Amino acid sequence: MFTGIIEEVGTVKEIKKGINSSRLMIEGKNILSDVKIGDSIAVNGVCLTVTSFDKTIFNADVMSETLSRSSLGSLSSGSQVNLERAMAANGRFGGHIVSGHIDGTGIISNMKRDDIAVWITINTTKDILNLIVEKGSIAIDGISLTVTNVNDTSFTVSIIPHTGTNTTLLTKKKGEIVNLENDIIGKYVQKLMGIKEKETKGNKSNITMDFLAEYGF
Repeated sequence: MFTGIIEEVGTVKEIKKGINSSRLMIEGKNILSDVKIGDSIAVNGVCLTVTSFDKTIFNADVMSETLSRSSLGSLSSGSQVNLERAMAANGRFGGHIVSGHIDGTGIISNMKRDDIAVWITINTTKDILNLIVEKGSIAIDGISLTVTNVNDTSFTVSIIPHTGTNTTLLTKKKGEIVNLENDIIGKYVQKLMGIKEKETKGNKSNITMDFLAEYGF
């Protein structure tokens, strides 16, 4: 599990491409201070397993499913990536629950500076937008961000200077692809409501908005 608080920006040093997979060699600094074989590191929000490492570089394999659902397939040697280690049991929960399992991708449609902040609008699919709520959380390339607006085709977030300086998001340009992970709580609620609807076979569900609010959703 991750929190969406990026620890550092790393650099892709080499990519070895297979028929339907890739092996990434990524350079980092602080991220490798306590790494072990088998540890999980989120790379642009995608949970990858460390297969080997030295003092400055770790290797991770990317399977075809991950390449098809994320933007990792578009990386090249020299690309910068957001890095976060799995959350320690004694760590502070600074962001929100992030699993590192990407739901899909979006396309940056607009970037607009507003004093110290930058507004970023991202177009994505209906399936992803259905689970985004205003003032809720979304992980963009692994970064925990608050949604400021959402409509039928896109959503918007605001980037503060600290986030802009310590992640790759403001190096992106209009038209670039980003990885998206919805808030996992919304996904569970959607699943449970779907199961309830099937069980009642068209009858009115007992799960209402008041019921969800009463139990903390």
